[in-house]
Amino acid sequence: MPFNHVSRIDDRVPVRNAIVSVYDKIGLPDLARGLVESCPGIRIYSTGGTLSALRTILGPAAERILVSMEDYTGQPEMKGGLVKTLDWRIYLGLLSEPYDPEHAADRARSGAVAFDLVVGNLYPFGSVSSASGPFEAARQNIDIGGPCMLRAAAKNFLRVAGVCDPGDYAAVLGELRETGGMLGLATRARLARKVFDTTSRYDAAIAAFLGSRAEAGLGGEYEVG
Repeated sequence: MPFNHVSRIDDRVPVRNAIVSVYDKIGLPDLARGLVESCPGIRIYSTGGTLSALRTILGPAAERILVSMEDYTGQPEMKGGLVKTLDWRIYLGLLSEPYDPEHAADRARSGAVAFDLVVGNLYPFGSVSSASGPFEAARQNIDIGGPCMLRAAAKNFLRVAGVCDPGDYAAVLGELRETGGMLGLATRARLARKVFDTTSRYDAAIAAFLGSRAEAGLGGEYEVG
């Protein structure tokens, strides 16, 4: 099957549907309030602890703005939060193209939302991994869903903005305020580059850790049957 060839895109894309699911909640109150103020009619889809935090931040307005990802996908989170966002409808909404009629038909058939923004950051693997620390603690802090969503958004930067660094919140909100809730192509491309740089360094840290621990042994943490 040949890859899609995209020939038509928009410079500025209005942010109507956003996924916000962050481990590090620094800056989350300003981000959430700024998105609501700058993006008319925005819906924010979220998970777990982020969803709870957003409910508190947005107060009564949360009822019309927030959507639980469990409600959207129709699936509860796996124990321990191991699976929250690995779902067909989420990735259809991230990777589909606005001017592709077959993609539009897929969204209509499945009731999928076209997402315009993903805000996420990763489990703190680097802060829990060390040559002498517990192996299992490090393994559990290998993020799966976060990198997948951010990479999908970054791949489709022609339409979707992926924000992986709280340090970018202010600039993103500034542009949204100036444009009435839209993000430009240059901004989306810049953010995409940062996503791939961040996830590549994250994966490299995991690979280095696993290599060092494989050489040193797992320290007898597991009962091996």
